[in-house]
Amino acid sequence: MSNSLSRLDLNLLVTLDTLLTEHNVTRAAECLHLAQPTVSVQLAKLRELFGDPLLLPGPRGMRPTARADELREPLRQALQALAQAVAPSTPFDPAQASNTWRVAASDYGESTILLPALAGLRSAAPAARLAILELNPPMLARQAEQGGIDLAFHISAEAPPALRRRSMFTERYVLAGRAGHPRLKRRPTLAQFCELDHVIVSPDGGGFHGVTDTALTALGMTRRVVLSVPHFLFLGAVLSSTDLVALVPSRLVRGNPALQVVEPPLEVPGFEMLMLWHERVHRDPAHQWLREHIVRSVSV
Repeated sequence: MSNSLSRLDLNLLVTLDTLLTEHNVTRAAECLHLAQPTVSVQLAKLRELFGDPLLLPGPRGMRPTARADELREPLRQALQALAQAVAPSTPFDPAQASNTWRVAASDYGESTILLPALAGLRSAAPAARLAILELNPPMLARQAEQGGIDLAFHISAEAPPALRRRSMFTERYVLAGRAGHPRLKRRPTLAQFCELDHVIVSPDGGGFHGVTDTALTALGMTRRVVLSVPHFLFLGAVLSSTDLVALVPSRLVRGNPALQVVEPPLEVPGFEMLMLWHERVHRDPAHQWLREHIVRSVSV
């Protein structure tokens, strides 16, 4: 049969399915909207293909052979599966969905993008599941291609060019410290800023130099970075319980009563956050719904 498949006309299988239902060439031809001689020719081809008469003349129409009886149910199931496979995609209904979505994000992306979307996602698609994976930038393209992740959130400067993208927002930096910090009652001068004790987030671990230090170097100045942490979550706890300060993305500290926030005394380049996904899921109705839901959930 493997050799036969290469020369198999799908219409022959449709004809066989109809013949096995009607047991009559004339009625089968009417059902298929074909001429009777055409159906007779197709039956001859089917007999050659399967090496079996398939249907034999009888007193009340045609009788299926044992081989035809074996084919009847598998053939019907195969044709139904094929019809479903080529049918247009049905609209996605989140209320009935049981999808499991896998999303890669840093703790910053979790806080600023996924957390605002979570309540609405649970309400609209209560049976769906969301798995949040640690962001691994060098592996994003491969993970997306192989189906390991459905979405990723990352900065545009490091986004893999092979993935589709959508801008979520552009972020800027602000200077933050604990509420009531004596040195943050107003915007500090550049000299005062450099005299403060700073904490920095180093995702790679242990770094004491960032975009702020690059900007300061261009001005011939330096600051004191006394603590390096790997995550923004810990950074918030440090700032609220010590006199250390940090330049942080504004969305992380927006509306936090435990922190005092002022504009920094120098211009530090911000970044653009992107939503990333692979071409393989670009037109999937469920994936399209998820992307649009997240975009609507994130305030500009």
